[in-house]
Amino acid sequence: MTGRLAASWPAWAGARWLALVSAVPLAACGGGGWNGRLQCAPYARSVTGLQLQGAAAGWWRQSAGRYAHSSMPSPGAVLVFRATGRLPDGHVSVVRQVEGTRAILVDQANWVPGRIDHGVPVVDVSRRNDWSAVRVWWQPVHSMGKSVYPTYGFISRDLPERPSPDA
Repeated sequence: MTGRLAASWPAWAGARWLALVSAVPLAACGGGGWNGRLQCAPYARSVTGLQLQGAAAGWWRQSAGRYAHSSMPSPGAVLVFRATGRLPDGHVSVVRQVEGTRAILVDQANWVPGRIDHGVPVVDVSRRNDWSAVRVWWQPVHSMGKSVYPTYGFISRDLPERPSPDA
């Protein structure tokens, strides 16, 4: 806050406002919602060409048998977040770069409401090193977010593996 408004607010008001904003669920990621037209699912679809529709959390089931699923990131793959109280429609991010076995950079829309962000750090915090739980950089505070988000894994444009007819 700046100017006269900031000067008139007591010191505790900023902290209370931040706590209130933190309690609000992140923006919807299905193609509509309270944060306007910019949503994560249409953005990921436009970047990757995956022909998937609807809420981000539904992409995992919808992609089964159509696209490859993996627990390991690769550039261009889509990381699918499960629906939670904070992410009622889930979330999807596109892997830009693999930084190590437990760190990637992603491009995503609407993690910070109304924005497209590139090269956002995401870290695997799962016990089995399988990317089933992640933490995401939170730009407004310039640090890794404290929340742990469950994920399904990664969808890539590759065809799913099918058993060999000789098997």
